Amino acid sequence: MDESHRIKQRLQQLAQLIVRHAPANGTHDTAIPTLSLMHATELTEPLESVYKPSICVVAQGAKTATLADKTYIYNPSVYLVTSVELPIIGEIIDASPEIPYLSLKLSFEADIILDIVKEMNAPVPSLSLESNQAITVNRTSPELLDAIIRLLSLLDHPGDISVLAPLFIREILYRVLQSEQGAAIQQFAMIGSYAYNIAKAIQLINRKYDRPLAIEQLASSVNMSTSAFHKHFKRVTAMSPLQYQKTVRLQEARRLMLTETLQAADAAFRVGYESPSQFSREYARKYGRPPKLDIKELRGSIK
Repeated sequence: MDESHRIKQRLQQLAQLIVRHAPANGTHDTAIPTLSLMHATELTEPLESVYKPSICVVAQGAKTATLADKTYIYNPSVYLVTSVELPIIGEIIDASPEIPYLSLKLSFEADIILDIVKEMNAPVPSLSLESNQAITVNRTSPELLDAIIRLLSLLDHPGDISVLAPLFIREILYRVLQSEQGAAIQQFAMIGSYAYNIAKAIQLINRKYDRPLAIEQLASSVNMSTSAFHKHFKRVTAMSPLQYQKTVRLQEARRLMLTETLQAADAAFRVGYESPSQFSREYARKYGRPPKLDIKELRGSIK
């Protein structure tokens, strides 16, 4: 059996498992805490969210992930990996009631990657290597799909999850590290590497995005000079630290206004803006409309 046929067969199995455990439209949490499933029968508007370090695998359909000015397409042929928290715009571009979009997202911690790397016989990337962008697409393999199918099959046997899920997750991550982008992903787990330091800084920004950002202090906290910090931060995230913080702030403010019905000024203060007028200017620059009109349009498109 050739590889393409093996992949097709396993994707069919994966689609059946996703439909069984996510029979309705939407994102579904599972009994495996780091695993969620998605089922969609319609194309979606661009949706913003912060992707944590995760693997996104599509069984049917296709989706795009846009970071800054670059868009990545992932589908049954290729899967997406994000190695740090990234403010991404996702959009389902291939879905229908007859052939729904079906996918899974498996989040992970860098510590597990480092643990697996230590047990691999592959050469360890040099800590002095230039950092890579923290989002990649990789070719789907039968071996990866086999491991994912084993993990999802545990949802039919919940009593086995606590013992077997960690083993299957390690196998999935091992297969990812064997991919063509494996070395780039490893860097984010290598203590002392530029990529690792930027990942730590990103965690700090996301925990305190509503506070003023002192670049020099942030760079010092991860043992980097300000100039090196700027350079490698942009390599990893495709934006400057201030642009990253602003993107996270505006995304969260938009979410607060849309889902918690906060007024623009209240959302602005909640995410760290001191001036509602500055917030409105920056919001309109990013979304093309002032906050009140944008949220009205968004609500209309959801109905």
